[in-house]
Amino acid sequence: MLTSMPIANILTISRVLILIPYVLLFYIPHAWANWTAVFLYLYACMTDYFDGFLARKRNQESSFGRFLDPVADKLLIITTFLMLAGTNRLCGVSLIPAVVILCREVFVSGLREFLAEVKVSVPVTFLAKWKTAIQMAALSFLLADDMRSLIWGLHGLGIILLWIAAILTLFTGYQYMKACYPHIPFGGK
Repeated sequence: MLTSMPIANILTISRVLILIPYVLLFYIPHAWANWTAVFLYLYACMTDYFDGFLARKRNQESSFGRFLDPVADKLLIITTFLMLAGTNRLCGVSLIPAVVILCREVFVSGLREFLAEVKVSVPVTFLAKWKTAIQMAALSFLLADDMRSLIWGLHGLGIILLWIAAILTLFTGYQYMKACYPHIPFGGK
């Protein structure tokens, strides 16, 4: 079965499958477990880029891939935010950008599902790709908790980038809503 599946889909499926060991690693109180979690997160970030790149380059885009890729992305982001909050690496006022990002992710996912039913496609914007890259960098810095003693300011940089990602999240969420407004029943059609 896997031999006939496009490599892009295999990469996407691997992003979902690593979530189990990824979560378990948060409960192991050793530096190697933290570093392994960081490695798995970075692997997921890199494969998020490469699965789409490979699918387009090899002309292997599929409806399964279009469905699973954003699901894998959301699962990784939601899981990471929950685990960071659950281990107090993300707490207090720093939870605000996390909530903003998660709310936008759910909103845009629902909006895309609705628009798919009415046969309207809304492409990912360049700014949304930058938002994702900044968000991935922020979370990788927050995950690399053991490096705080090695690299001063890494955690703070992660928090700053998270706020920047949240601001971009609001802006890109507005862009999606504006582009979709004419297709929503109360929006003018």
